Amino acid sequence: ESDKRIMKRIEANDPAAMTQWGRDQYVKGEYSVAFEYYTRAVELGYIEAHHQISILYHHGHGVEKDEKKELYHMEEAAIGGHPRARYNLACYEGRKRRHDRAVKHFSIAAAQGFDESIKLLLTMFKDGSLVSYSKDILAAALRAHQAAVDATTSP
Repeated sequence: ESDKRIMKRIEANDPAAMTQWGRDQYVKGEYSVAFEYYTRAVELGYIEAHHQISILYHHGHGVEKDEKKELYHMEEAAIGGHPRARYNLACYEGRKRRHDRAVKHFSIAAAQGFDESIKLLLTMFKDGSLVSYSKDILAAALRAHQAAVDATTSP
């Protein structure tokens, strides 16, 4: 029954339904089918699908592992406002030792209310990883994160 509804939405070019169907196929291990549906959703401009495709390229599920394509889709999702993609982009930049860029991406994800990002920034400041950065950066990220959380919390 729910599969019929999703397929009907897919036939109507609903990118959210395409992405959901892709996720369902991914969980079943049908990575190539997932890629097909994510790609259709990306063509319709759906940001979540970019994020999902970046994961496929990262793990090589249904596609050849490809860091450039992974990064392209991760950046598209991050630019489109996807907080986990922004967080993943920050982690990528950190692994490449581009700490200025990593801190900026973590701060943006925190401002989008992404808890993992603010937790990691706090940890990095506490353990001295970001000793060369001003505490003002952390304070601004904390304020922005709290504002995002407050905006999504019922009174």
